[in-house]
Amino acid sequence: MAELVVPPRVGVAERLAFEAGFTKSCLPEVGRLLRLTAASKPRGVIAESGTGSGVGTAWLHSGLGAGARLVTVERDEVLARRAAEVFADDDRVSVLAGDWLLLERHAPFDVFFCDGGGKRDDPERVVELLAPGGILVLDDFTPSPHWPPRFEGEVDELRLFYLTHPALDASELLTTSTTSVVVAARRL
Repeated sequence: MAELVVPPRVGVAERLAFEAGFTKSCLPEVGRLLRLTAASKPRGVIAESGTGSGVGTAWLHSGLGAGARLVTVERDEVLARRAAEVFADDDRVSVLAGDWLLLERHAPFDVFFCDGGGKRDDPERVVELLAPGGILVLDDFTPSPHWPPRFEGEVDELRLFYLTHPALDASELLTTSTTSVVVAARRL
């Protein structure tokens, strides 16, 4: 089996995460999906909430088209500043420090990796930030063999919201045997 080639900036961001003691970076399986979604919108506006040390940002960047823009926001100012250094040589990338709502002025998004703010606290607003045909990626779910999906014995209302939202076509995909993502496209 061929080994996964990790984009150089992903490696740099992973080192920053290690140095900062940041343990919530996206998995490589999610990263490859992020690269694919960014590549599918070569002139798009790509967004991320929850930059962390920039690992997910680097995966998105690895698929970024020449005519695309990438904006990401991190509420931890130190992490945001360090992540911004990883992309300082690319003016297509903006790393913001602050609340996820700072992303609103850059919307609508052709791809939105909602890994931080918004996903749980204002899911309807997350959907509204998508352009028609825009792709939403939400990670950190635990696979459920049940319908409606369950987490820790209870109906997972958050996952159900995204999977059944009338403005979205959505599906849940396994990323590993113990993790899944919800991927959705905003209806035209």
